[in-house]
Amino acid sequence: MNDKLLSKLKSLPLDPGCYLMKDDSGKIIYVGKAKKLKSRVNQYFVGAHNFKTTKLVSNIDDFDYIVTTSEKEALLLEINLIKKHRPRYNIMFMDDKSYPYLKLTMDKYPTLNVVREFKKDNKSKYFGPYPDAFAAHSIRKLLNQIYPLRKCKKIPKKVCLYYHMGQCLGPCEYQLKESAYGDMRSKIIKFLNGDTSDIIKELNGQLINYSDNMQYEKAQQTHEIIKSINHISDKQIVQFDNKLNADYFNYATYRGFIAIFGLFIRNGKFIERELAINPLYDDENDVFTSFIMQYYQKNPIMKKVYLPNTVEVENLEAVLDCTIIKPQLGQHKKLVDLAYENADKNLKLKFESLILQENFHIDAIDNIKKVLKLKKLNRIEIFDISHLQGTFSVAGQVVYEDFGFKKSEYRKYRLHTANSDTDSMKEVLYRRYFRAIKEDLILPDLIIMDGGINQINACLSILNDFELKIPVCGLAKDDKHQTSVLINQYLEKITLDKNSSEFILFANLQDEVHNFAITYHKQLRKKAMTKSILDEVKGIGPARKKLLNDKFKSFKKIKEASVEELALILTNDIAVELYNLIHQ
Repeated sequence: MNDKLLSKLKSLPLDPGCYLMKDDSGKIIYVGKAKKLKSRVNQYFVGAHNFKTTKLVSNIDDFDYIVTTSEKEALLLEINLIKKHRPRYNIMFMDDKSYPYLKLTMDKYPTLNVVREFKKDNKSKYFGPYPDAFAAHSIRKLLNQIYPLRKCKKIPKKVCLYYHMGQCLGPCEYQLKESAYGDMRSKIIKFLNGDTSDIIKELNGQLINYSDNMQYEKAQQTHEIIKSINHISDKQIVQFDNKLNADYFNYATYRGFIAIFGLFIRNGKFIERELAINPLYDDENDVFTSFIMQYYQKNPIMKKVYLPNTVEVENLEAVLDCTIIKPQLGQHKKLVDLAYENADKNLKLKFESLILQENFHIDAIDNIKKVLKLKKLNRIEIFDISHLQGTFSVAGQVVYEDFGFKKSEYRKYRLHTANSDTDSMKEVLYRRYFRAIKEDLILPDLIIMDGGINQINACLSILNDFELKIPVCGLAKDDKHQTSVLINQYLEKITLDKNSSEFILFANLQDEVHNFAITYHKQLRKKAMTKSILDEVKGIGPARKKLLNDKFKSFKKIKEASVEELALILTNDIAVELYNLIHQ
């Protein structure tokens, strides 16, 4: 532990607040809350920890803290700091998880839409959450078939196809009574609250009427709608008869990982969903309450939330402004236990693959650090160039961070043509690190060039221009285009065991960036090829190009089409000319 940390630890107050752990570059890597800052922060540097926490502590070079007036205030501040700084060791449960809702607007001409964000307002009613987008869209489609709600976002001047299909009343062109939508809206609300009896009764009456009048096509359509309603109703598992709305959460831990599971009951029916499985870097109670806070940042807070009796909930209850219950007996206790069983089962099923994968990556990263004499290695960036005899030159950038590929940060570059591979690489690196400096983006701990000495020198020259000190290495290939040797930034060749974890990781990185770059290259070639061939046929302008692309989706499909299929969009003469040109 350095002197700076020691002196700060001694001066910590015993007040509640939040602490922000930093690495040697000053980047915030973890945010936590504490009842007593001095006691909590000192715990990180005293005694033994599990592997996860030990890894976190080994990266702490400094910390800051913010004193709050209460534990409640610290809980709120912690969530805001996590959202702002996105520290790598905090679990961002809600980043990619939001549940779909059905939103029924309460305006003059109502609409029914699937939305991801729940907003409290008097102009709409929300139903859900649904287990997945498919379920929500299926119900919306079904209700739009039964009831002629408005479909357009903005009311047009004339009626559209929906009106002619009987799925809209046409408020754009016709005067409607205010009561026109009232009964319809009430029935939809009743349906979405779980009562389908009136709709089924109404549809059965229509079915009999259509059959009696020999309108068999309409009868078949109505029959299909009834089947769909019954299918949706059967998929719901009824647990209560009292139209209860409540949430049940529990968690399980196993060998340094935590799984959190929630059961959501709406109108006496529940949907279940696995919510998170993540490495555990901190106290499990703190991680669990952090999850609850993050969940309700994006979802409506239920009046009743049921949690296991091991969780401290006093501040959580005050912040969320709801009733948190820790049931001891009965049906509610069974549901909290069911959430635990799901969390525990899912965690143990996934643990083996998670830990095997992580052990491989930990071993590979540790060995690369030793081979290249690096102090830290959390983030790697690797680049590759792809072109066809100098044309359609592109580059791909792949990011590897925290033992996995970070696909959200992959980047592709369209390059100037007629440059050498070395000059093309300089262009990519200049654009990447100029932007990184300008926008204060995260910099890598290692840059890998998918090439030998020339590529390394190209990279070093750009880094020198920007006064960046980032380690660089290259992966040189033999005459069979197989990686044969690692070259460090001092241009020293290092032979790697092809069975070692580090060699396998390097190979995976190369494959990933190569496939990423070449996929982009092929996309550009295909687009250019389609455009050039269509441009050669007189009579195919922008409008017909769009119709062809909308119909066939790709040049491959256009090529596979017959003259007759092409003639559905083009005139027969133009279709023949295009077919002959493609196949000559």
